[in-house]
Amino acid sequence: MIRHILRRLLTIPLTLLLVAFVAFIVLRVTGDPVEIFLDINATEEQRQILTARLHLDDPLLVQFALFIRDVLHGDFGTSLQFGTAAMPVVFERLGATIQLVSVALTLAFVLGVGAGIVAAIWKDGLADFTLSGLAVAGQSMPSFWLGILLIQFFALHLHWLPTSGTGGLEHLVLPAVTLATFLLPNFILITRAAVLETVNELYVTTARAKGASEAIVVLRHVLPNAINPVLSFLGLQMGRLMGGSIITEAIFAWPGVGSLIIKSIFQRDVPIVLAAIFVMSIAIVLANLLVDLLQSAVDPRIRLD
Repeated sequence: MIRHILRRLLTIPLTLLLVAFVAFIVLRVTGDPVEIFLDINATEEQRQILTARLHLDDPLLVQFALFIRDVLHGDFGTSLQFGTAAMPVVFERLGATIQLVSVALTLAFVLGVGAGIVAAIWKDGLADFTLSGLAVAGQSMPSFWLGILLIQFFALHLHWLPTSGTGGLEHLVLPAVTLATFLLPNFILITRAAVLETVNELYVTTARAKGASEAIVVLRHVLPNAINPVLSFLGLQMGRLMGGSIITEAIFAWPGVGSLIIKSIFQRDVPIVLAAIFVMSIAIVLANLLVDLLQSAVDPRIRLD
């Protein structure tokens, strides 16, 4: 296991380099930060100063090499919007994003696995038909549309919850539910399929023959052997979840890294965007490593050698 962890950690620099290269090139070729950031009344001298500061007069590969040199020293540049170092600005927003993603992921996992088990146990019954139907419908529902509907109903119509922003737990409910719905349907369907595949195994039949209750059979024999496909799906979807958090934060004005990225892209604040992408990429890689370790802990048949 130690060798597996070391191998995964050694691939992180290459992954980050590729992500940084793609993001850097896309941001550079899709617009001139000088023209976007400075207004029409800017002088030629101001344009030249900002151009020199961002090394925009150098070839793209030279610009990227200079960027990597600075990154190796922990410097992602100075934010054009905030006039301060980019990475501290991202770290200020990181806590809000971690809070939102953690709550949403917990909701999606617990509710999805629970609903998937219920649908599998009562296969072809009303519960299975209802939950599977809701899961299929949820897969085709855009998160931005769901978020707007939740705001319209619970905030504007019923006045139960705030429309946006941060504060108490009530501010977290709508964005967390919206982001959780992003993965919840898949958790339901994958858990249902995994439980149906496991429930007829010989060790499950033996446990029932020994007089074990249905709850014990499911929790002790079926679920531990059916959970691996769910964990595998979770590892593959971490990037999608982080991408969904960007949209959700923009809808609910949640002060996290996602909303910061959206604002910075429109402002062509390249240092902030690259620093945010760098942090989110590390989070995704480490989350996938954690999922591998969880799979190994849950299923002793898996060896990370």
